[in-house]
Amino acid sequence: MPRTRLPSASKASKAKANSSKAKPGKKTEKLNENGTLNKKRVNDTNDEPAPKRMKADSKALKSNDKSESSKNEPKKMQNKTDTNLDEIDFECVKTNEEGEKYNLKICTWNVSGIRAVIKKNGIDYITKEDADIIALQETKCDKDKMPNEVKLSEYHHYFLDSKKPGYCGVALFSKEKPISVKYGLNNSDLDSEGRMITAEFPEFFVVNVYVPNAGQKLVTLPKRLEWNKAFKKYIQELDKKKPVIICGDMNVAHQEIDLKNPKTNTKNAGFTKEERDDMTDFLAAGFIDTFRLLYPELEGAYTFWSYFANARSKDIGWRLDYFLTSERIKNKVCDNVIRKQVYGSDHCPVILYINL
Repeated sequence: MPRTRLPSASKASKAKANSSKAKPGKKTEKLNENGTLNKKRVNDTNDEPAPKRMKADSKALKSNDKSESSKNEPKKMQNKTDTNLDEIDFECVKTNEEGEKYNLKICTWNVSGIRAVIKKNGIDYITKEDADIIALQETKCDKDKMPNEVKLSEYHHYFLDSKKPGYCGVALFSKEKPISVKYGLNNSDLDSEGRMITAEFPEFFVVNVYVPNAGQKLVTLPKRLEWNKAFKKYIQELDKKKPVIICGDMNVAHQEIDLKNPKTNTKNAGFTKEERDDMTDFLAAGFIDTFRLLYPELEGAYTFWSYFANARSKDIGWRLDYFLTSERIKNKVCDNVIRKQVYGSDHCPVILYINL
C-alpha cells in the first residue's frame, strides 16, 4: 500500500512551527481544546467511562457548572458538534526513527452511531482526512441497513454488526483490497456483539476493535477480562505471521496521565486495576502504545468526553482510543495525532502515520 506524499512548503513550515510548541517529555504540558499546548494545569473533577454516565457526571461537574466561566460560556460552544475542517492540517511532515516519511495513513474513530455522525457531517471529515485505511467503532447499525453515504466509492468496505440491533458494530474501509478479512475472535461466546474486524495486507495486519466496557458498578468486568485474555492470544498468533497494527476503542485509560482524574476513578470502568494491569501485560508481550512512545508525558491527550454537562468544552476526558503496534515496527511510526478539533461523537478520531 505504499504511497508517496509531497507536503507543500507552507504545510511543512506550519507543522514545524507546531512541533516546536509541542515537545514531549514535560510533565506540565497539556493539550487545549484546539489541540495546541498549554503549560497550565487545571483542577480535577470526576468522570466515568461507563455505558450510562449521567448520574456520575452530574455529581462530578456540579461545582464546575456553578462557576462564572460556565455561566458565561456561550451556548453554541457548550454544545458544539460542528467541525471546521479548515482548521485541520491533514498532512504530516515528521519522519520516523529511520528517517522516512509516512506512506500509510490510518484513521480510527468511535462514531457512537454511524447514522448520527452522518447528520453531523462526519462523512465530510472522513473524506477530507483521506486515510488509506479507516476503522470505525460503535456503528450501531445492521450491515444490511448501512446508509449509502457510508459506502465510499474509493474504498473497499467491510461491516460487522451485533446480533442485538443498534448495539456495537465496527466498520473497516481500505483503498487497497486486503488479502483477507476475518470477523471476530473465533470465539462463539465473545463474537455475538460485532466488535472486531481483522484485515491482512502483504506486510502487516490491521485489527479494528471495540473492546467491551466493564460497565456501571463493574457488572461486566468478568466478561471484559475474559475478552482481554482471548484477544491477547489472538493477536499473538497474528504477530507470529507478520506485524500487527491494532486500532480502536480499547475502553481503558492505561496510565494516570491518560485521564483527567485518576485518583477518583480507580473503581470505575476503564480505570480499574484489573483493566490497567491487563493492558500492561498485553504491551509487555511485545506491543507498543504508539502515542506514549512519541509523547510519554503529554497531558490533556484525551479522545473521549462525556456528552453530559459540557465535559468536552471543559476538557474532562479520557484517552480510550489507541494505535498499538508490534514492537518490531515501532521505529517505523512517524506520528500519532489526536484530532480534538473533530466533533460529531463523544470520541474524536486518532490518526497513525507510519512507513511500511
